[in-house]
Amino acid sequence: MRPEPGCQRCGLCKGRTQIVFPDGDPSTGIVFVGEAPGENEDLQGKPFVGRSGKILDGMMEEAGFSRKDVLITNTVKCRPPGNRDPTAEEMAACRPFLDSELENARLVVGLGKSACRDLMGYDGPMGRIANVFTEIEVNGKKVRFLPTYHPAATIYNKTSREDLRVAMHMVKEELE
Repeated sequence: MRPEPGCQRCGLCKGRTQIVFPDGDPSTGIVFVGEAPGENEDLQGKPFVGRSGKILDGMMEEAGFSRKDVLITNTVKCRPPGNRDPTAEEMAACRPFLDSELENARLVVGLGKSACRDLMGYDGPMGRIANVFTEIEVNGKKVRFLPTYHPAATIYNKTSREDLRVAMHMVKEELE
């Protein structure tokens, strides 16, 4: 299920250039979920193509896989104004699309606090949950979930950078 080209389920439609659809291979069963498209993603129509995307691509490559080996998406499909976090209402409006993207997943990787809050209902510090497997429910089905840091959180924090690196190696093991 995808949003219609003229989707107006929430107010994010007013400021978008285009809807940002998932990128990668859904058949692997591994889905990375970020929070929302940024400026570059809005312009190019693909998730994680800006600075955070370069970090993510580099860490995946270092671990021995690439974006073509996973599916990459966001909790919302349109860019929030000023790159702010998406609201609960905006995430709820896009949730049917996200749930359809996660329907056949065997592992979902939550990239950052917003994605983890939306997918597992957790609103505490990332350090408590990062890289600890758990389960989430998607359309009534239990799916393995790996919460970890958003690539943007790793720009100035060496600890979160190392934790994201570890998460990418954990994903590589899942791919094998």
